[in-house]
Amino acid sequence: MKRNWMTMKMSMVAAFAALAGHAATAAVPLPALGANAAEVSVSGLSAGGFMAVQLHVAYSATFKRGAGVVAGGPYYCAEGSIVNATGRCMTHYTSIPVSTLVSTTNSWASAGTIDPVSNLANSKVYLYSGTSDNTVVQAVMNDLKTYYQSFVPTANTFYKNNIGSGHAMITDDYGSSCSTTASPYINNCGFDLAGDILQYLYGTLSARNNGTLSGTFTEFNQAEFVSGHGMAATGWIYVPQSCSSTSCRVHVVLHGCKQNYTDIGDKYVRNTGYNRWADTNSIILIYPQTSTAATNSCFDWWGYDNANYAKKSGPQMAAIKAMVDRVTSGSTGGGSGGGSTLAAPTGVGTSGATSSSMVIGWNAVSGAASYNVYRSGSKVNASAVTGTTYTDTGLAASTTYSWSVTAVDPSNVEGAMSTAATGTTLAASGGGTTPVCYTASNYAHTTAGRATQTGGYTYAKGSNQNMGLWNTFVTTTLKQTGTNYYVIGTC
Repeated sequence: MKRNWMTMKMSMVAAFAALAGHAATAAVPLPALGANAAEVSVSGLSAGGFMAVQLHVAYSATFKRGAGVVAGGPYYCAEGSIVNATGRCMTHYTSIPVSTLVSTTNSWASAGTIDPVSNLANSKVYLYSGTSDNTVVQAVMNDLKTYYQSFVPTANTFYKNNIGSGHAMITDDYGSSCSTTASPYINNCGFDLAGDILQYLYGTLSARNNGTLSGTFTEFNQAEFVSGHGMAATGWIYVPQSCSSTSCRVHVVLHGCKQNYTDIGDKYVRNTGYNRWADTNSIILIYPQTSTAATNSCFDWWGYDNANYAKKSGPQMAAIKAMVDRVTSGSTGGGSGGGSTLAAPTGVGTSGATSSSMVIGWNAVSGAASYNVYRSGSKVNASAVTGTTYTDTGLAASTTYSWSVTAVDPSNVEGAMSTAATGTTLAASGGGTTPVCYTASNYAHTTAGRATQTGGYTYAKGSNQNMGLWNTFVTTTLKQTGTNYYVIGTC
């Protein structure tokens, strides 16, 4: 059996390498590579650093090895507010309520909206802050260290804060001068930060490859994991050649604001130093990408896209988790507190549409204790679904939605997310509400009760669709499709 699996995996890697040759013209599907699910970690800079913390905390059963955070801050630091994000979480002009954030973390873990915090005790955390970084000042990173002390043993935390770097990812041989804070936000400080992060998270590693890389660097189809929500249609992955014959580790690398592929080309994915360490140490690197539709091309760490941005149901969070699930598909990595190896449910479909509800069905997954259902990236079931159907209610009439399903094992750990199924609700009939449209400023919509505002952004009442900034200058047309239910659109 082991030989058959290894032969199959070698074939998959070879096929992926062949497809990679066409990446310039068409992105390829992200492959199932049988990577080691017990050896997954994440790191990121700035917005990517905040996102790395979110993934590490919310999906602690997945990112078991831990996180590297460069110029980030405590989990849920912004608490859904752009004012908090740009204030206390960056300049520290007011104090960060670390104890409150710790309490929120514990509360959400108890509610199951994030993984159990007990998983964090077995992981490692690497923190970095430059002394010349005036964008995310060191006081914020100090608070992140304090936050982690509630969950991660001191012996498992390392904080480097004695290099005069600006707001940037730093290397030992590429980029702008060390104290600079300017695009592409990669600075040459004579220090190999990527290597230091990986060696701390994984222990002693083989020397990096300073020559030609042996593996395959490929653009993959990111849209199959998320459509919109500030994420690009494609991402990047580096697969070392050794992964054709061994079960590789996985490290997710998250760029900062104004650093996605559209903004700076391949500078971040090729020149930050990760690939040459991955090449000699059997580490698969996943580089998720935001789109320029995202605010400043940032990952969502304050709620610009979704109110559940920091939870497992956050659209960007769930998408990156699904990418890891795909790459580790077939893995037997586990251990105490290990991640689930449950397959993604198949046969997901919709039926029984009404003007306000839809039935979602799927095939049973062997070993599953229950299931979770996600609509457009947000979990909709309040309690565990033990059958293979779920009726989603409170929907808008004549509206198309997308649903995905995950299986949950007896330890309450989710498996891989299914492919999405779409369905359209029926038009409102005699008992429903005839659609009526209102065009007004976002401020006027909130005062009229058609929308709510959180953290400086406006959300349509009922559907919770993001309407943009909360002010008198942004104008939106809302369509009322039910009692106290509005969607962005026209009549």
